[in-house]
Amino acid sequence: MRSEGVQYLVAIKQELKLHPERDQILAEYATHIEDLSLEFDQEINQEVPSLFYEWLVERLGTPQEISQIWKDELSVTPEKTQWLFIAINFSFFICGIGLTLIYKQFDWVWAKYLWSSLTSVPVLLMGLYMVFWSILGYEIGKAFGHGGKRLLFKTFWIALIPNFILMYLTVFHVIPFNWFEPLLNTAFIIACIVGTICLYPICWMGYRWGKKGSV
Repeated sequence: MRSEGVQYLVAIKQELKLHPERDQILAEYATHIEDLSLEFDQEINQEVPSLFYEWLVERLGTPQEISQIWKDELSVTPEKTQWLFIAINFSFFICGIGLTLIYKQFDWVWAKYLWSSLTSVPVLLMGLYMVFWSILGYEIGKAFGHGGKRLLFKTFWIALIPNFILMYLTVFHVIPFNWFEPLLNTAFIIACIVGTICLYPICWMGYRWGKKGSV
């Protein structure tokens, strides 16, 4: 390996001195540097080898930037990822319940405007919700790769619990239909049920997409 590549690796090593996977990371970057060295000779300039360090920084980032990326990955754990998405999905229901109660109990102009705006675009709401579940799959696939399959399955079913509860309460009229007028009707309920069935395939496609990005 040329001296500039060794210098670059030493700088990364110093930045990652407390990282538990430092040796594996350095071995991986050593391979990248060898490949980039050949590319540099072929495409850039064999006559000016001193430019190689700057070229590495341009292609891979500074040692400090690389170190920060790997330090950030340490903070991304399966448990944190799982409960983050569960909390986000649960917050959707809390916000929805809160807005419904405000709309029904108080004669506030902003609440009426927001309610009428949201209930006039049910297809858009469902589409955005589908996007949320695809992002869930994508982020798990990107962060954990093949090992995220079990995490995806577990996170999906736990996060879906509020959906099932609300669906049960609505279908069996525990929650009055007139609370959600004009949003809630037979066609919309059927669409919600079908959409719920489609959520896991959507999640899975997002996961596959994210997994490809992690390679």
